[in-house]
Amino acid sequence: MRLEAAARMDLLRKLWRARKLLVVVLIPLSLLPLPLIHPTSEASCAYVLIVTAIYWVSEAVPLGAAALVPAFLYPLFGVLKSSEVAAEYCKDTTLLLMGVICLAASIEKWNLHKRIALRMVMVAGAKPGMLVLGFMCCTVFLSMWLSNTSTTAMVMPIAEAVLQQLICTGLADSIENPDSTDETEDSQQDPMEKEQNLEKHQLELLYQDNSNNCTKQDLSTASESGEMNGVGLCPNSGVVKSINGHLPQVAVEIPNVKRVKMRRDSQYPTKRDHMICKCLTLSITYAATIGGLMTITGTSTNLIFAEQFNTRYPDAKVINFGTWFIFSFPIAIIMLVLTWLWLHFLFLGCNFKETCSLSKKRKTRREMLSEQRIHEEYAKLGPISYPEVVTGVFFVLMTLLWFTREPGFVPGWTSLFEKKGYRTDATVSVLLGFLLFLIPAKRPFSSSCSSGCKDIESEEDSLTPMITWKDFQKLMPWEIVILVGGGYALAAGCKVSGLSVWIGRQLEPMSGLPPWAVTLLACLLVSAVTEFASNPATLTVFLPILCALSETLQINPLHTLIPATMCVSFGVMLPVGNPPNAIVFSYGHVQIKDMVKAGFGVNLIGVAVVMLAITTWGVPLFNLTEFPVWAEARNITMGL
Repeated sequence: MRLEAAARMDLLRKLWRARKLLVVVLIPLSLLPLPLIHPTSEASCAYVLIVTAIYWVSEAVPLGAAALVPAFLYPLFGVLKSSEVAAEYCKDTTLLLMGVICLAASIEKWNLHKRIALRMVMVAGAKPGMLVLGFMCCTVFLSMWLSNTSTTAMVMPIAEAVLQQLICTGLADSIENPDSTDETEDSQQDPMEKEQNLEKHQLELLYQDNSNNCTKQDLSTASESGEMNGVGLCPNSGVVKSINGHLPQVAVEIPNVKRVKMRRDSQYPTKRDHMICKCLTLSITYAATIGGLMTITGTSTNLIFAEQFNTRYPDAKVINFGTWFIFSFPIAIIMLVLTWLWLHFLFLGCNFKETCSLSKKRKTRREMLSEQRIHEEYAKLGPISYPEVVTGVFFVLMTLLWFTREPGFVPGWTSLFEKKGYRTDATVSVLLGFLLFLIPAKRPFSSSCSSGCKDIESEEDSLTPMITWKDFQKLMPWEIVILVGGGYALAAGCKVSGLSVWIGRQLEPMSGLPPWAVTLLACLLVSAVTEFASNPATLTVFLPILCALSETLQINPLHTLIPATMCVSFGVMLPVGNPPNAIVFSYGHVQIKDMVKAGFGVNLIGVAVVMLAITTWGVPLFNLTEFPVWAEARNITMGL
């Protein structure tokens, strides 16, 4: 019996290890009767759509590889020609993304993002509440132009350095003055806990004489000497330094003395310090998500929506950089404030006077040292360099050209050209991105290189451009490009085969619901699914369905598509929800239960604010009270 049980367990383990291969093989085979029994274009397209969606949701194969499924299944089933499918994989938004990545590469190469982030945090100050708000503001601003993942990866090391300074100062304070450490927390403890903490502080004082050779700086995570296997030891002390992302701990060894039981979060000086770490790290991933909502290029899901909408409704000239920003900017501001208040309430309490005061008299020693650390980091950047100035000029120029192309309320710069409709946001993006490969990184007519040009070592390199192709390649998300192309291919197949019309007919029983109820259901559905599936994959699957639903119910498609596009970014409850969540989680300050608790509130805030926007200022902006002519024209065409 034991041998049988062991063999059974071994078989289960092998099946578990091969689960992705089983999904890749069994799903297409199990669904194959659908196009064989019903040899119609709709059934064949539905087969390809379901297989691709399952591959995306299960991540049995990489997202980019799964996006290639329509490229060979559509021609095999006779839904689309191979040349027609291939044309869907490179659209206008692909060029738009490439131009933005060129600018992002220049920003990252010359540390402009770090200068912006540190400057904004310096303005905010080191009070916990204001520090969190400062980091959120700079993260939102950067995420408007860079990807959410890149922004989080850029800002988190700066936040971690500030947190380490805060924690290390607290550890030093606890050794020097244990009686004054965390008075608030001690007042809430029972007598037994107070007695244990007093005994622990006394042990630390007894041992302090033997650790005088270790300075306060030895408490930092960046070890300078005495490192072995990722751990740095301060000579003649019990201070252990970690250099692989973990926070420092104070370990006290005294012979013949009963060891005091340590708290679970004893790696932090106080529980309040742990709460500050949780609040600040989670605020960065939420701020990156909020910032990505504000521009068409802020996140890949916005690009997917824009391209699929413009492809499906070519006569609808309503979605561009300006209209999207006007609609989403108030959403982002309201979400930023409410999210900050929610995180402050959850982790820091309601004493805003203490945590948000800008008065220097109210600053503690630890907060003063944290501010000093931020100023030191900023000083390391030196004076602003010539490449930073050029990058900043290009940044402002690209934004202005996007806004003024077709603002709507006044004629844009495209009206200066005789032929209309030829120039898009991608035209501006690619032009400026191309120029970054040509403009030298060294100031012209300058005898010496500026402080930012560290890579230019000789006169032969004086014409080195702002960015190189290698810099561009580092940041270019080719997987996202293929993924977006796969979504366009699926949408084209649904349109040609008539599957979208069939789906719309099945949804006719929902015609009795008011538009706001349909939109709310769509928002809740996509925000739930995106917690477990990737954001681009979720939106790519839902967009054709929501388009068909809107056309069937005679609702302006923008009434459902825009809220769904925004809510698909609210996968913030789990580390697997999106890459920024995973980056923040990897720093070790938060647990999954913290992310679920905080993320649930952010999710509700996001859905509520988006619903408020689409039913108030979104109505006159997109004329949502009427079923538009461009949607009626599509209905007539599909009916024929």
